[in-house]
Amino acid sequence: MTETIDRETLQAGLAAGEITLVDALPESYYTARHLPGALNLVADDVAAKAPQLLPDKAARIVTYCSNPACANSGQVAAQLERLGYTDVRKYAAGIEDWVEAGLPTESGQPA
Repeated sequence: MTETIDRETLQAGLAAGEITLVDALPESYYTARHLPGALNLVADDVAAKAPQLLPDKAARIVTYCSNPACANSGQVAAQLERLGYTDVRKYAAGIEDWVEAGLPTESGQPA
């Protein structure tokens, strides 16, 4: 079971440059709105794209999706763990919690 992370811990880790953030929602949602600096990686693409997007298997990675009811972030996190990533957490509250807190988001295509 992937550990969860709360908004305050996520903010602190992002501010310190210690977290690689992964948006687990489909590209259309990512393009419309995502957390600053997030990479887009959906469950169907983890095996093929994770080695290029996330080359450091020891990096602190946090996955997120919409809200606690969304399973995408857990699916991506579990697949990353199966691939050998050792420091994966999930921001279960998701982008809805981030936006409700008045925090900034970005829009645009994945890099």
